[in-house]
Amino acid sequence: MKKWAMFSLFSIACVFAVGLMLFNMPKPPVEETAPEGMTLVKIVANGDFTFGEAEYKVKVGEKVRLKLVNKAGIHGAGIKEFNIDLKDGQMEKDMTFDKPGKYEIFCSIMCGPGHNTMKSYLIVEA
Repeated sequence: MKKWAMFSLFSIACVFAVGLMLFNMPKPPVEETAPEGMTLVKIVANGDFTFGEAEYKVKVGEKVRLKLVNKAGIHGAGIKEFNIDLKDGQMEKDMTFDKPGKYEIFCSIMCGPGHNTMKSYLIVEA
């Protein structure tokens, strides 16, 4: 009789464990997109005082949603020529760029010893 009781308890524990694994699994990440007719430019700020890309490219006249994502640490993203400063509560900005050129993206929050070299570029192509 003891063998059947142990087998039953073991079976119930296994079913319970499988149920927990199936129903509590984290959902896979959802690919972020901008609204229809807009291009999403995700500026990623890393913990090693770098941005995710050396250059981010957009086209003149294209509707763009700039979004700052901090992977580690607290950072901002500024572009002086367009009066853009993504930080704190404003991590997104919708823009239409009308001037082609190469514009510096800089960290706009003092973030540590690598702050002064934390730069990337926005390339606005004609």
